[in-house]
Amino acid sequence: MTVLDEQTRIVAVCAVGALIPGRGVAALLPDGRQVAIFRTVDDEFYALSNIDPFSRAAVLSRGITGDSDGIPFVASPMLKQRFDLRTGVCLDDESVVIRTYPVEVADGVVHLRP
Repeated sequence: MTVLDEQTRIVAVCAVGALIPGRGVAALLPDGRQVAIFRTVDDEFYALSNIDPFSRAAVLSRGITGDSDGIPFVASPMLKQRFDLRTGVCLDDESVVIRTYPVEVADGVVHLRP
C-alpha cells in the first residue's frame, strides 16, 4: 500500500487483478484502520470498515456478497447481518452504520480516500 498524495490522502491499495469478483480482501491503512475492499460481479468497487460492529471482529472482508432489491451488500460471516456496500447501513438494523471509503480505480490500481 502506498500513500500517493499526503495532502489529499489517496492511498494505493492493490492491483485490480488481485480482487476476485464477488469476494473481498482486507487492507491495513497507514493509520492502522482495517478496511474491507470488494469487487462485485458487476465490476463495481467498494470499501468499508472491516470491523463487524455486532461481533467486534475484523471479518467483513470474508463475508458473502450479494444483492437485495438492487442494493449490493456484504453479509458478516459472524452473525450474518448485511451491510450496504454503498452506504455502510445495516440492512437488518438501520440504526447501525459502518464507515465507507471512496474508491477510485486508475491505471489498474485500486485507490482509497481514507
